[in-house]
Amino acid sequence: MALKIKRALLSVSNKIGIVKFAQTLQNFGVEIISTGGTYSQLSQSNLNVRKVEDLTGFPEMMGGRLKTLHPFVHGAILADRSNESHMNDAEKAGMQLIDMVVVNLYPFRETVSKPGVSMEEAIENIDIGGPTMIRSAAKNHKNVAVVVDPEDYEKIADELLRKKGLLDDSTLFCLSVKAFQHTCEYDSVIFNYFINKYNDSKDTKYKDSNIYLRPYLKIDCTKSENEFIEKTAFNEFRDSSGGLSEDLNLQFKKIQDLRYGENPQQKAAYYKFSDSGPGCFANSIQLQGKELSFNNISDANAAFSIVKEFSLPCVAIIKHNNPCGVGIGNTTGEAYRNAHWCDPLSAFGGVIAGNMKWTADASKFLFDKFIEVLIAPDFEEEALKILQEKQNMRILKINFDLKSHLDELRSKEYSSRYMDLKSVDGGLLVQELDEGMEGGEGLEFVTDQKPAQDQLEDLLFAWQVVKNVKSNAIVLALQKKTVGIGAGQMSRVDAVRIALEKAGEKSRGAVLASDAFFPFEDAVELAVKSGVTAFIQPGGSLKDKQVIDFCNKNKIVMVFTGKRHFKH
Repeated sequence: MALKIKRALLSVSNKIGIVKFAQTLQNFGVEIISTGGTYSQLSQSNLNVRKVEDLTGFPEMMGGRLKTLHPFVHGAILADRSNESHMNDAEKAGMQLIDMVVVNLYPFRETVSKPGVSMEEAIENIDIGGPTMIRSAAKNHKNVAVVVDPEDYEKIADELLRKKGLLDDSTLFCLSVKAFQHTCEYDSVIFNYFINKYNDSKDTKYKDSNIYLRPYLKIDCTKSENEFIEKTAFNEFRDSSGGLSEDLNLQFKKIQDLRYGENPQQKAAYYKFSDSGPGCFANSIQLQGKELSFNNISDANAAFSIVKEFSLPCVAIIKHNNPCGVGIGNTTGEAYRNAHWCDPLSAFGGVIAGNMKWTADASKFLFDKFIEVLIAPDFEEEALKILQEKQNMRILKINFDLKSHLDELRSKEYSSRYMDLKSVDGGLLVQELDEGMEGGEGLEFVTDQKPAQDQLEDLLFAWQVVKNVKSNAIVLALQKKTVGIGAGQMSRVDAVRIALEKAGEKSRGAVLASDAFFPFEDAVELAVKSGVTAFIQPGGSLKDKQVIDFCNKNKIVMVFTGKRHFKH
């Protein structure tokens, strides 16, 4: 079975592509009915369009609040063509059946995202007629096509062309599923806006009525007779006290299907949060190269997570979600050379991220190396020209403002918008991201030997990097570049041994960062024998004194941070 589209109602807030789509429909003999601004745009484009009031016999009123809420609209959409009673009712009423509804909704999310928007403006951007038409058409999807996404216009036009003006039942069903998702997300955004307004309110008029909302809000009204406990509205992960929510209703939008997951036998897709900002990794733009794989995306995100927290030019090289080299320099090219110098063998087939504009100099150094993915906030024109010959290499650009991000990280009010999510069998683990600038505050210099300024800078650099290495994690650094990395070991001694083997002679004079405390002095002794001169670690072991005494005996620096950086 298939549906012949004879009459369509078009009423869209997002008007991208609507004129071309309406022209396609008219080419197939479809009668177009429209409202408000959509009618104006279509008629100005010389399309033959009827106003919805010509269908209903009732004019728009109340500033546009009332225009499609009429039996001649909803009856024309809801009538089941296979139900004789429905068709008799429609005929007696003189209804003209509608076979397609093309609707997207008032921009409520965009409106309330603007700074200083008033409640009144927000309310006027709550769509009533649109969701009602969408739900009516989606309910009656066997008889009516419902289109809510401008990206589907071209696909529908292609099917109409292939099927000579018909749409398959399978298409109608899939469009209805998408329509219900659209209205669900829309209502969720409105709910979250009003619930946050309620939580932020200090108006006591709600005090006696909040019994209706307590299951949603978890509000404690016992603080005083006259005020609520003030809520900091972080995001959908937070409850009224700033803790983690009792319930999560997360909204994601698929970016693309992937060829497979970590391995060929695993199906996979790539999603982003529906309201993720332009500076988020998920909104990066691919400029060149083959389609991204599951592992490419995971590694590229890991690489960019490292470099975005350094104020100087920084480059990270990632393999299997662990850095095999991180370097800082005066230029991007110098930072890349420093990162590559750490472990050139492991860098083969890696993923690279830089935190500043990618330069021609950096591209020249990269040119003879096999790299899967390169990501940066911007690229010099000459840098892209050099890399054009490496057509298979994926190049990603991300709209990222480093200064604004660093200012946010330094802010005492900083709280990550998104969380670190990890799936378990039948559930989800949620935690705050381990983000933030690693400054010198809170350090405890526990040995007799204190670090020189260059040592301290290397220690802080290594400590910033080690939190991005899978536990047990060890990072050796010298002159603001990594020289050896030991990742993902069950034994901390083994992680130290691997980092030292990677570094070789470069360990002499280097500093060492450990993501957690040393339970014994064996790992420290091993590092000192290889020439390591200073350590930074959380501290907190029962054997701390034993480790410190060993460092004092050998005139070695040790610094405690008071916090650990496990990464599983």
